[in-house]
Amino acid sequence: MADSVLTPGQIRIHPGSASKDDAMREAAGILQDAGAVTDAYYDAMLQREETVSTYMGNELAIPHGTNETKDAILDSALSIVRYDGGVDWDGNDVSFVVGIAGKGDEHLEILSQIALIFSEEDEVARLKAAATPEELFALLSSVNG
Repeated sequence: MADSVLTPGQIRIHPGSASKDDAMREAAGILQDAGAVTDAYYDAMLQREETVSTYMGNELAIPHGTNETKDAILDSALSIVRYDGGVDWDGNDVSFVVGIAGKGDEHLEILSQIALIFSEEDEVARLKAAATPEELFALLSSVNG
């Protein structure tokens, strides 16, 4: 994974749970703090969820904006938040919320890399066992290394 897309500062681990709304707000907030999106991106994520759930299976959700809201994206970046208490995502149990902002078509490549990592159940187990954001970052960096 490109170093510039994800930094340890864009990874968080929470011991508790969150609502889907709060989880999306945090995902968008991290991307905004990274300078990748404008404050309009959270609304773009909400629009996307209204048309299609971004739940991907294996405890993963990947909220991202709609194609119509590309102007809210300034740069490509990822945010990764693990909720050890889980998030109820339209009735699905989610532990990992991965916010994606992709310039141009870059989000498609990023999406496929994330989907690949989370398609392996033992990989997901290792990500769930990571104690710190740095440890999570190291695991995610090594997957496509």
